[in-house]
Amino acid sequence: MRIVAGLGNPGREYESTPHSIGFEVADAVAREMGAAFRMAASFKGELADGRFANGKVMLVKPMTYMNLSGDCIAPVVKYHNATAADLVVVSDDIDLPVGRIRIRKGGSAGGHNGLKSVIERLGSPDFVRLRIGVGRDKSDRSEVIGHVLGKFDPETRSAMTSKIIPAAVKALEQILVEGPEAAMNVWNGQALL
Repeated sequence: MRIVAGLGNPGREYESTPHSIGFEVADAVAREMGAAFRMAASFKGELADGRFANGKVMLVKPMTYMNLSGDCIAPVVKYHNATAADLVVVSDDIDLPVGRIRIRKGGSAGGHNGLKSVIERLGSPDFVRLRIGVGRDKSDRSEVIGHVLGKFDPETRSAMTSKIIPAAVKALEQILVEGPEAAMNVWNGQALL
């Protein structure tokens, strides 16, 4: 079984924010699978399972807040006798411009606290990341929290819904079917806008 975890923050106030774009991708995959998320209190998250990309997939949305995402994801991976190699984590990336996605296998958290938590709790950085560019004002690092927890402007919100999230779902499908290297060759560097 492959496990796909979309990172975000629970609660209505965080819906549709840049930091919760991973949740939106997970929701889009669940719709394609015809699956519904259910709360799994023992895992501190919402889970949905079904068939996607020619195989069985477990979708995970941690309800722990971003900085504790690993408290949900690591137990799900272990419970299903999976390894880091079976996991794909979908997250936002402020260092990528809007309209870009980047796929990477392994590596550091790159300053992302959700990824840092997953690496720490899983005990391995060897999972695939599908990072979605949400941009930022590079001249003012103090505005990072306001940006990732704020709302997209209407034009960016429309692009996320109509182009970027559907592209991320296709990239995720390619990761699961053909492997991360093949998906990197297609998606990394491609401008979606």
